[in-house]
Amino acid sequence: MLSLLYQEGPSTEGIFRRSGSAKTCKELKEKLDSGAEVDLACESIFVTASLFKDFLRNIPGSILSSQLCDKWVSVMDQGNNEEKIKSIQRLIEQLPRANVVLLRYIFGVLHGIEMRAEENQMNAFNLAICIAPSLLWPPVSSTPDVESEFTKKISSLVQFLTENCCRIFGDEITSLFGEI
Repeated sequence: MLSLLYQEGPSTEGIFRRSGSAKTCKELKEKLDSGAEVDLACESIFVTASLFKDFLRNIPGSILSSQLCDKWVSVMDQGNNEEKIKSIQRLIEQLPRANVVLLRYIFGVLHGIEMRAEENQMNAFNLAICIAPSLLWPPVSSTPDVESEFTKKISSLVQFLTENCCRIFGDEITSLFGEI
């Protein structure tokens, strides 16, 4: 999925913003969940993006860990960019290894898409709005106003992560997928 998003996402206007066919997504999700072979290259890239966001939303406790939710939310309230980056790196160290590996690939994809924002209309802000709710959610539900404020803060964090991913994860994030 990520490889396909890395290949086609940068040249696709509105990637992660436009949804794939709900019927197709449902059918493919059922096939994937049953362990059947699925050739996503034959599907719309919007279906792949929708399936990927659904996958992220189904990670128990979220990929960024709902247990660390308050700490993630407070990162953007810290001083300068260096302090934010150091705080983010300390939080990443607290995540399970599998989450960190997946995050590196996710931000490798987002970085690639952001680099071609003029073509695809998906700058770091737009990507964050679309993907942030799939990366972290509060451990308990709350009022719509509180959830709206939370979403704004997490979107700001994801925008910062996307814009600074090379400094946070290392420059090799740009070559995780090799030459595809």
